[in-house]
Amino acid sequence: MAFPHVSLLERSVRPGGTLTGLLLVATPALSVTPFDRSVIYLCAHASGEGAMGLVINRRLPKPGFEDLLEQLEIPPSPPLRRLGLCAGGPLEEGRGFVLHSSDWRGEGSMPVTGSATLTASMDVLKEIAEGGGPQDALLAMGHASWEAGQLEEEIFQHDAWLLAPASREIVFGHDHAAKWRQALASINIDPIRLTGRAGHA
Repeated sequence: MAFPHVSLLERSVRPGGTLTGLLLVATPALSVTPFDRSVIYLCAHASGEGAMGLVINRRLPKPGFEDLLEQLEIPPSPPLRRLGLCAGGPLEEGRGFVLHSSDWRGEGSMPVTGSATLTASMDVLKEIAEGGGPQDALLAMGHASWEAGQLEEEIFQHDAWLLAPASREIVFGHDHAAKWRQALASINIDPIRLTGRAGHA
C-alpha cells in the first residue's frame, strides 16, 4: 500500500490511473471547510470516473457502537467486541460503511486493495458483535465523493489535498487526533511549514 508520493501523482494522471487505497490529507486550503485537517481513505477512484472515500479521523461521539447495534437489533447486548464510529463524510450520513482488513469477507464486501475491504452490509457488524469478524475494522457513518475530474482538480489546481500511503496504524489506529500529523509525517512534511500552497511543499 506504500508507494513514493511523486510516482502516485504521476500514476493518477495516466489513462486508467487510480488513487484507490491511498490517503487524502487536507492542506490549509481546506482550513475553512468541514474537511479541515481531514484524512480520507480512498475506497474507489478511477481517472475520469470520480472517487469515493471515508474520513478516518473524525470521531463520532453518538451513537455509540452499542447503541447502534441495539437500533439494528443485533445481539448480543453488550457486544463481545466494540468499534469506534467515525463521521465518514457529509453524504449519506445515516448509512454505515465498515472499512476492514481483508481477512474477512461477506455479502456486500468490496475489495479495495489486497489488504483492505469495504463492507456495507450488517453481516460484518453481527460477526464483530459476537467477537469475531476482521482483525482490523473501522465503522464510518457517511462518506465523501467526487464527480469525474473533481478530485484531480482539487489536488492539482487548488492544492487542497496531499497524497500519502495508507498504513494500518493510521487507518485503523484509535488516536484520531494524531492521524493528520501521522499522515503528513509519512510523506516527510512538517505541518508547521504547510502554507496555502501546501501542494507544492
